[in-house]
Amino acid sequence: MNNAIHRFSDLFSQLGLPNDPESIANFLAENRGMAHGMRLPEAPYWSAAQAQFLSEALHQDADWSGWVDRLSHALQNPPRKPAGIKPKA
Repeated sequence: MNNAIHRFSDLFSQLGLPNDPESIANFLAENRGMAHGMRLPEAPYWSAAQAQFLSEALHQDADWSGWVDRLSHALQNPPRKPAGIKPKA
């Protein structure tokens, strides 16, 4: 696998989703909270074609598999807080 071939935004484009930074951030915010243990292709927000692409990318260890793994991680975990920012008291 070679992630240098693609970017995270390219994965969104491949999935037929808007791939500008704001749209990606909105997608992640709206869909974050995927249950741990749920496979990304099984998430309810994918079309059949999107789920098939994600499943094939993971099973075939395709060029996309690293980005698919990162997307899965992003949807299962809360966003990271920038360093140096303290929670409000």
